[in-house]
Amino acid sequence: MASSSSKSRSTTSWSDRVFDIVVYTVLFLVTIVTLYPFLNVLAISLNDSTDSVRGGITIYPRVFTLKNYETIFAYGGMITGLQISILRTIIGTLLGLAASAMLAFTVSRMDFIGRKFVSTYLALTMYVSGGLIPFYILMRDLNMLGTFSVYVLPGIVSAFNVFVIRSFIDGLPYALQESAKLDGANDWTIFWRVILPLLKPALATIGLFLAVGQWNSWFDTYLFNGQSKHLTTLQFELMKVLQSTTTNVDSVHGRNMSEVMNQVSPESVKMAITMVVTVPILVVYPFLQRYFVKGMTLGSVKG
Repeated sequence: MASSSSKSRSTTSWSDRVFDIVVYTVLFLVTIVTLYPFLNVLAISLNDSTDSVRGGITIYPRVFTLKNYETIFAYGGMITGLQISILRTIIGTLLGLAASAMLAFTVSRMDFIGRKFVSTYLALTMYVSGGLIPFYILMRDLNMLGTFSVYVLPGIVSAFNVFVIRSFIDGLPYALQESAKLDGANDWTIFWRVILPLLKPALATIGLFLAVGQWNSWFDTYLFNGQSKHLTTLQFELMKVLQSTTTNVDSVHGRNMSEVMNQVSPESVKMAITMVVTVPILVVYPFLQRYFVKGMTLGSVKG
């Protein structure tokens, strides 16, 4: 009997070890597959462009240089574009979070008379759109062409974001709001002092979505502010840099941009651009990671 029990424990222990080995092996391979392309792009962006043409760059540069980054930041509108991109990301994210959180709190209230109508209207906006031309005409009629507001106001409320935050609020005990009312708190106090501090996971998740969307956006610049050099964005300027590897589109310190680009390879410039637009998000993400998983699983468990 004792021998049988010992054999069972030994078998179980062996199975667990095999399972652990398989899991760690898979995680190791996934890590390599995920990390290697990023390190390869970083290495090429820091490698001399003439040497990069030979190929064979892995995860470290053979001939280290910052020439690729100097080339793209020597471009005329890069600094202005960086400033506008940072500004629109901060303002757009904060306004989007504030508007979505307040609207989500409103539609989560059972005593709100228009709750069903507003929820249905928001849901329809997820499936029905007027299209690009009507949207452009609307922005023109609202005198928003050539203004900074066109970056933040049109997308200030997203139905998806509202529903995610409302789902989180619905999961909070309603007794918290009732007890606050008994203490004399009004709706604004309940939202600001009771609900908002508990929304950190949802707000972190939605905030990351909004920030990435604002940071990566360039088409609205092309569509609405393409001729406004003081309202250009980093992504739009980087797109122009990519185009300038084969065409003459601008100048740098009195020289033709294509002449400057001929000093570096297009592939090296592309890799440097990829790092410029990726690193800021990578810097922000670790601070939001602990909230991100919880925020993404909102509404997945019903009880």
